Amino acid sequence: MMEPVPTDDSTAKPARGTARAAKKEKRAARRRMTGKERREQLLDIGRALFAERGFEGTSVEEIAAKAGVSKPVVYEHFGGKEGLYAVVIDREMRQLLDMVTGALTGGHPRELLEQAAFALLDYIDDYTDGFRILVRDSPVAQSTGNFASLISDIATQVEDILGREFKSRGFDPKLSPLYAQALVGMVALTGQWWLNVQKPKKAEVAAHLVNLAWHGLDGLEARPRLIGHRRS
Repeated sequence: MMEPVPTDDSTAKPARGTARAAKKEKRAARRRMTGKERREQLLDIGRALFAERGFEGTSVEEIAAKAGVSKPVVYEHFGGKEGLYAVVIDREMRQLLDMVTGALTGGHPRELLEQAAFALLDYIDDYTDGFRILVRDSPVAQSTGNFASLISDIATQVEDILGREFKSRGFDPKLSPLYAQALVGMVALTGQWWLNVQKPKKAEVAAHLVNLAWHGLDGLEARPRLIGHRRS
């Protein structure tokens, strides 16, 4: 009579009950997202793709694939790629504007310049994808604005500071909007350059920006003159 062949428990197939339990656990791990969670997921994925490839280079198919959903889910939440892009732009603009206006907490005018410069550089450093999206021309600019309009909004916050400083020095405070645009634009363009080269350190960049802005303001002429031959 033949002896029964011993079975290696390590290679034995799992019992049906065990297999069903494993499948159940796997399904539980893939818990269905709430509508809010799915929306945030799509926004995060869209933001990363728009920053890397731009609006034209990003497709609804790719957004849906990375989220593990079908295209209709994207349309359900945002109405299409344009709608998703518009929400991303709006959020980033509000984030940057809040950071800059929140940094202007008072103190000496030079300190306020430092705070504004740091706020913009902090945004570039901490929200790099958002900044890369903002500096591109928006294909839905009529509804969401663009980087130029955002810079104008930030400059408006600086106008009051410059207006008070101009008045105390005997300058025309009506010119403060012009100088505010120039100062904020200078920081914004320098920030774009700094994002690409990543040097020198943030604090050093801020110090040099304020150095140029403040000492330029400190030596302002009440009636600036041109020294070249052109007069108009």
